[in-house]
Amino acid sequence: MPNIDLHCHSTISDGLLTPTQLVEHAATRAVDMLALTDHDDVAGLEEARLAAADKSITFINGVEISADWRGQTLHIVGLGIDPDHPQLVQGLKSIRDGRTARAHNIATQLDKFGIHGSFEGAYANSGDGRLIGRTHFARFLVQQGYAKDVRSVFKKYLVKGKPGYVPHQWASLNEAVDWICSSGGRAVIAHPARYKLGKSALDELLLEFRALGGEAIEVITASHTPEQSLLFARHSQRMGLLASRGSDFHGPGESYFDLGRMPDLPAGCTPVWHDWTSVM
Repeated sequence: MPNIDLHCHSTISDGLLTPTQLVEHAATRAVDMLALTDHDDVAGLEEARLAAADKSITFINGVEISADWRGQTLHIVGLGIDPDHPQLVQGLKSIRDGRTARAHNIATQLDKFGIHGSFEGAYANSGDGRLIGRTHFARFLVQQGYAKDVRSVFKKYLVKGKPGYVPHQWASLNEAVDWICSSGGRAVIAHPARYKLGKSALDELLLEFRALGGEAIEVITASHTPEQSLLFARHSQRMGLLASRGSDFHGPGESYFDLGRMPDLPAGCTPVWHDWTSVM
């Protein structure tokens, strides 16, 4: 069975490796097919595609879009997108612009808590500075000794109810799915267990997502326990959704799964790649 990883990040968003380094790392992990899914940005896809061709890895254009559904932040992965599609390009730019405003607000909140210089510190951790996210603030706070690792920072400073939390309005679910589908891609709900929705709310989300043109959910991902993976495998079958597999790899030392080092999809799932001739 091909080793397929359809969710990972580079320095274009909040990963630790450049697109080329990421692909090279994937090659050492015997990944056969890789999708680069940076947050709200597609700037790394061409570099990653060239590196993948050099390593004989099948490359899939991807993105992870930040979206809002009933006040809940969701992440929607787009697979097989056209990164030059005007609607997608403009939509992603609008989200990145909003991220910059949010970053300034996070820094203001941390200032009030006595943590100064966080915007500059986050910017220094953001590669080329195209996108500044909470992970960049988390790395700065680790460097300054406020927590032992990035995961601890999120729990202590950057989630709802903590000093650096800032509410933000993302794209709507409808917009995110539409941008992906309009660009020829397949929309996937990333790490669905992370949203902690009750069964009724989850069913409503999956039904609405499917009605909007969404096609798949991540079943195997770093956020899921084995039990949750089985649960979402059943949800995918019950709702007629395809199943995806992705490590959500951000870099060595920051990720629960290494590239390609994940369990297989549970039996009975229809893979999101089932009709992609390059892996048949």
